[in-house]
Formats: sequence, C-alpha cells, structure tokens
Amino acid sequence: MLGITDLSTYLAGLALIILLPGPNSLYVVSVAARLGPRTGYRAAAGVLCGDTVLMTLSAGGVASLLQASPVAFTVVKFAGAGYLTWLAAGMLRGAVALWRGRTARNAAAGDADGGPAKQEKAERPFRRALVVSLFNPKAILFFVAFFVQFVDPGYAHPALSFLALGAWAQLFSFTYLTVLIFSGTYLAAAFRRRRRLTAGLSAGAGALFLGFAAKLSLAGTV
Repeated sequence: MLGITDLSTYLAGLALIILLPGPNSLYVVSVAARLGPRTGYRAAAGVLCGDTVLMTLSAGGVASLLQASPVAFTVVKFAGAGYLTWLAAGMLRGAVALWRGRTARNAAAGDADGGPAKQEKAERPFRRALVVSLFNPKAILFFVAFFVQFVDPGYAHPALSFLALGAWAQLFSFTYLTVLIFSGTYLAAAFRRRRRLTAGLSAGAGALFLGFAAKLSLAGTV
C-alpha cells in the first residue's frame, strides 16, 4: 500500500520510539502543567510543525548533507544544545524563585497585568517548541534511517510513501502529546498547593534538559 512494506512493524516501532522521553515531549508537558491545556496544545503544534519540516528535509536529502559534512552537523548540533541549555536555565531560575516563594507573592500582580494570557505571550510556546524540534540533527538523520527501511525501492512514487509514513508518525505524536498535556494539567492541579514540590519538579525538568543538551553536544553522525 503506497509503497510501504511491513506497515505493522513500522507502527510498532514508531509507537516505541514516540514513547521514549525527549526534549519535545518534556517541554510540552511542562508548559501544560504551568499554563494549562490550551498553551500545551500551542507547544504541541510547534512540535508537530517542526517534525513536519524535518521529515520534508529528510526526504529532500538534507540528512545526507549532514552526514557528509561534519562542519554543518557540528554547527546545528551545538546550536540545538545551546538552545536546550538556555531553556534549562530558565526552568531552574523559575524553580529557585518558586522555592523561595517569589512566584506566589507575585501571583496577584501577574493576574492584574494579564495573568495566564500574559504568561503565555512571554512563554511563546509554539516558537520554543518549534526551535527545539528544528535544532536536532539527530532527528533528521533518524527520520531517513527509520523511514527508508519501510519504503519499497521499486515503488514509482516514493514521495507518497514518505508522506504516508509521516502522517502515521504525526498521528501517533499528536495522540501521545494529548495524553501528556492532560496528564500535566492534572498533576499541576494536584500539586498546586505544594509549592516546594512543584519547584522540585521544575528543577528536575531543567536538569533533564541539561542532560538532553549534553547528549546532543556529544552526539556524532550516524
């Protein structure tokens, strides 16, 4: 069907890969926990758009370029690692402020200045999630390495094969992010009165982002 071989194996592998934690999913659940489902979906839209761009670039041969050019791969790699580090620093600063009680004391002032709407504008979840997705050269290489295994080389229209595989990937990703968004919102409501516990969770998320940045900076081409 549409030049796809062994669709059931592809879907099983795709589900396992999407369930693995990464910076994109972690950012979405963090935003949803702090600012609610609507903002979480804005971040999810950024992730889906970023993945769509990466799939298109992969099908167009950019992955081969990154593999062939160590300099290009290194530039993209460290740009992505730097951005993840910047996000982690923001999370850690927020955790410290929350631990000290500043966020709670400033809540009333924030509501007066626009509340959640102003916080969402400052967060810019779509743009941040999009940048996290795009500055990940390993994802570009992954899409080619994984997708190509399920495309029939004899099929006359391989672009349709990549389109169908990408559509399945986006459907799985959207479903998973939806679960994360509402799980994050539920956890935020449960821990709303436990400021220090929430601060600890935020610090943990920041530490994980630092780990993702370190892993990306040490990654090599595949």
